[in-house]
Order: sequence, then structure tokens, then C-alpha cells
Amino acid sequence: MAAASFHIELDQQGRPHIRLLGQWSLRSLENDFAALKTSLAPYFSDPFTSWDLQQVEQLDTAAAAVLWAGWGAKIDNRISLTDEQREIFDMLGRLDISIRVRKQPDLIGPVANLGKMAFEFMAHLRDFIQLLGLLFMEILYVLRRPREFPLREFSANIYKSGVTALPISALLGFMIGIALGYLMSKQLRAFGADIFIVNILGLGIIRELGPMLMAVLVAGRSGSAMTAQIGVMRVTEEIDALTTMGISRILRVVLPKVLGLTFVAPFLVLWTSAWSLLGGAMSANIELGISFHFFFEYLPTVVQPVNLTLSLIKGLLFGFVVTLIACHFGLRVKPNTESLSMSTTSSVVTAITAVILIDAQFAILTRGIGI
Repeated sequence: MAAASFHIELDQQGRPHIRLLGQWSLRSLENDFAALKTSLAPYFSDPFTSWDLQQVEQLDTAAAAVLWAGWGAKIDNRISLTDEQREIFDMLGRLDISIRVRKQPDLIGPVANLGKMAFEFMAHLRDFIQLLGLLFMEILYVLRRPREFPLREFSANIYKSGVTALPISALLGFMIGIALGYLMSKQLRAFGADIFIVNILGLGIIRELGPMLMAVLVAGRSGSAMTAQIGVMRVTEEIDALTTMGISRILRVVLPKVLGLTFVAPFLVLWTSAWSLLGGAMSANIELGISFHFFFEYLPTVVQPVNLTLSLIKGLLFGFVVTLIACHFGLRVKPNTESLSMSTTSSVVTAITAVILIDAQFAILTRGIGI
């Protein structure tokens, strides 16, 4: 019984021809398995290497699986087999055996992905700045020619983004106010500081929670709808049709949405904050016995009016940013449904992230105002 071995010859063109010899089985290869596998590894990846197994005395599935994985799980005309050996490899093919191969660590891939992300970010930044510039040019154009202002589209966007959002914003604001009121009541009662619930709820809701809640609702509701609407217009080539007819897509599509939501956003902030304060006052009344009359009479004395001004300014800015991001992603939609869904998701995520970053900057810059 001959041990497993192989012999390498070169043909007339200098291409290697490998002839396997001896017993190629798990038992006979117990000590030499790793060495033979390492020696044959360079030839597995060479497409010009031919193989001859006809002089192999014994071949079992263990050794055949190693050869099968090295050949890329396929048998071609470079490999010479006996009928019995071919049956073994056919069986492996039917079983679809996958052999784990240790791959070399990819050092270029992460760098390439980082570069790709950087280029994509720069492309988004370029298009966003371009959209912002075109928008301000259209605003200047409308100021010079007021009759060209798209009043009907502007009014429609105020209704869609503002009026229809009143019920859901009131409900969420009221429920969050109740939740915050209950949580704070438990803590303040433990320290005998019941009266300070007016300070905490008033400052927190008017200055931070109201604008942030409005922005998140608008980004998830109106922002996604705007991206989807403009994206569908891109898919159906309506945007291209407007350009062909000489109609400005910024004037007719983007400007009404941006101005409409920017105009209505401060009112949504007031509406949401009012319902949140009402929910907080209800919790304070139930848990701490603080009357509604005292809560709202004491509120202006502990929360300076400048906080309301900051809240409205943030609402104005949040509405502008959310709408601009929604239009940006909508105009970048490619003519397929997959791009439409991805752009809508990216629009919502980007808008909420941008709002949080802007709010953090506001908190830092205005930390000494109204507190």
C-alpha cells in the first residue's frame, strides 16, 4: 500500500501536469494531510494546471472534498478521473459541500469603502448647496415678480403639512406631557419640591420638547411624503416634463413646500407645546394637587418670554431644514422603485439627525439666555 504522493511534470508549453499517486484517504493522510494540502495550494488557483488521478489506488470522500474545494467545486476537462472517482465527485456536487477557506485579511476594502462614503457625502453636499442656491434665486425672482408666486401650491402645502398635522401633534404632545408630569411628580414629591414642577415642565416643554417633537413629527410625516411625492415625479418623468416646457421645477415644486412648512412650523410648535403643557398640568393636578389655574398663572413668572421666542425661532429653522432635506433627497431619486424607498428612508433619518445637531448647537449658543 503506497503512501499518498504527487508528481509534477511540465508539458511542452511549460504548463504543470500533476499526477496523484498512492492511497488518498483519511487514514493514510492522517500525518501528511496538512503538508500535502499546503503543497498543492498554489496549483489549485492556476487555471493552466492539469490533474491526473487515474493512478490513485484509493480515494475516499475526505480527500476528495479537499480536492473538490481546491478546484472550485467543479470538474472540467483539465482533470482526468476514473469512473469510480467521478461518481465520488458527482456525489459531492449533489451534496453541495461548502469548505471553509481561510481568507487573507482585506486591507484595501475598508479604505475603499471609506473613500466611497466620502465621495458620496461630497456629492450630497454639492447637490444640497446647489439646491439652496437655486431656491434663494427663485425667492429673489418672486420678490421682483410677486404675480409669479405659486400661491395655490403654497396654500395646499400649508394645509397638508400644518392643518392635517394638528390632531396627531396634539395627541402626542398631550400624552408626552402626561408622562413627563407623572415621572417628575414622583421625584419632586420625594424632596418636597412640588412647586418646581411648573419650572421644569414649562422650561423643558417650551424651550426644547415642543420644537423637537414638532420637528420629528414633521420629518416622519410631511418630510417623507414630500420626498416620496417628488421621487414619484422623478420616476414618472414629470420633473423632466416641467423642464422641457420651460417651467422651473424649483419654483413650482420645491419653493411652495419649503415656504409652506417653514411658515406653518412655528404654529405647530405653539400647538404642540400647549397640549404638552396641558398634559403636564393634568399630571401635576392629579399627583401633586396643583390646580390648573395656579399652574398656568405661575408659568409666565418662572419661564421668561425669551424662551418662547427661541422656541419659535427653532421651529422656523427646523421646518426649513426638514423641508429642504426632503426635497433634496426627492430630486436625487433615480427612475426605479428601490431608489425611491431608499431616498425616503434616508430623508427621514437625515432630517431627524440634522434637527438634533442643530438643537444641540442652539442649546450651547443660548445657554445663558432665558434660564
